[in-house]
Amino acid sequence: MTASLEQLRRCHFAVDLGAARTRVYVKGEGLVVDQPSTAAVNTRTGALIAVGEFAEKMTGRTPHYIRVMRPVSGGTVVDIDMAQRMLRHLLGDKIRRTLRRKPRLRAAACTPHDADPLAQRATIETLVGLGARRVELVDTLIAAAVGCGLPVEQPEATMIMVCGAAATQVAVLSLGSIVTAERIPVGGEAVDHAIVQHLRHAHELMLPSQSVRPLQLALSVDGAASPGLMSTEIHGRDVATGLPRSVQVDTAAVRDAIETPLTAVLDGIGRVLRECPPDLVADLAERGIMMVGGSALLPGLDRMLRQATGMPVNIAERPDVCAVQGLGAMLEGRIEPLTLNPLPA
Repeated sequence: MTASLEQLRRCHFAVDLGAARTRVYVKGEGLVVDQPSTAAVNTRTGALIAVGEFAEKMTGRTPHYIRVMRPVSGGTVVDIDMAQRMLRHLLGDKIRRTLRRKPRLRAAACTPHDADPLAQRATIETLVGLGARRVELVDTLIAAAVGCGLPVEQPEATMIMVCGAAATQVAVLSLGSIVTAERIPVGGEAVDHAIVQHLRHAHELMLPSQSVRPLQLALSVDGAASPGLMSTEIHGRDVATGLPRSVQVDTAAVRDAIETPLTAVLDGIGRVLRECPPDLVADLAERGIMMVGGSALLPGLDRMLRQATGMPVNIAERPDVCAVQGLGAMLEGRIEPLTLNPLPA
């Protein structure tokens, strides 16, 4: 963790800028923003047309002069000005007025594990543009572990897996710090891409971007109900003719297709366990892996991890908001640090 708990208690609001969704926690009010990290811009005038859910619905459905963009990619702010404009509209006038009244406004933000200084600087500048006088950075792995209730401050091993849209982060925590960690550039977007490519090659069907998530839900339901052959109807555009077409898709074949990108996640978990001290690995054999993040609910991912590692795999109660809830717990002072004072001579 970059910031101490004492520094975080002085913060007034916390932001989790993710590649898929942006979440804002205001001290004393709780989670006030949970919207897609999406903005729609009129390229002729530069005006911001929509943000959040409405901008997400506009994806692939806009005329040529409206561009739908994501100012955050891979957990890193790639367009600071657009990220600031998006956050201002997501917060709304009422919340912004409340924050402006705070003397020496302080903010906290999640940053991916091993984020380079340039990425950290982009996050800080984004929040400074909103009026923050000081910005504290917290490792996403620590914030997510706190948010899902793991005893991170105890001298025992806890393994957390943050499944994001652009990347997956795996870490072993003990005594409030990261013992070993790995950031794998495979997330929910890679799984979406694998589904789209499978349908294009196997069925010559171009799938609209809005249809990928419903297909994943169908996979999770069918896969959990019965491992046998199941199918679901998918609507898309024929690659050759460009006309609308519907096909019956074998969900078992699609599940096989999405296992390919998930293999990289298994390799990352193996590297983390190999670098971990043996005593902590013994703890993990009993406690297992805690999965958080929006992509933790990908169909069959927990089952695949359980079979590959032989360890218990659990999914947090609300995996998508664990990181920002962890930041909120630190802001509200609900986390007590474990003090390691030197012994008297």
